[in-house]
Amino acid sequence: MTSLKPYLIRSIYEWIIDNQLTPHLLVDAENSNAIVPQEYIEDGKIVLNLRPQAIQGLTLGNKEIQFNARFSGNPMHIVTPTSAVLAIYAKENGKGMIFDPEEHNGGDAPTSPDKKHTKPQLRVVK
Repeated sequence: MTSLKPYLIRSIYEWIIDNQLTPHLLVDAENSNAIVPQEYIEDGKIVLNLRPQAIQGLTLGNKEIQFNARFSGNPMHIVTPTSAVLAIYAKENGKGMIFDPEEHNGGDAPTSPDKKHTKPQLRVVK
């Protein structure tokens, strides 16, 4: 089964844009497949502004997110696997979605047979 995460990212991005807000993506910059500007990484994470006026060529794919942006005037092609996305939210009000750490470390992995099945845990994201 395909991961639900890229579909959630796309739908929340669209909702943020439809409401004239600024979409931000929180990414695990320590992911070996992430290509992000190193000088903007803090505590192993980076926040990327996905406002359409700030970027070009945005692709929100099932496996990775790609776009072109400028950092301190220098153009850069950004690539991040969807598995490295920790959150997508609106800058102005913080509404969006935070993804569980298990999800970004390989949420498509099958459950081991010795693990007990538990109820899903839901939390309120404001």
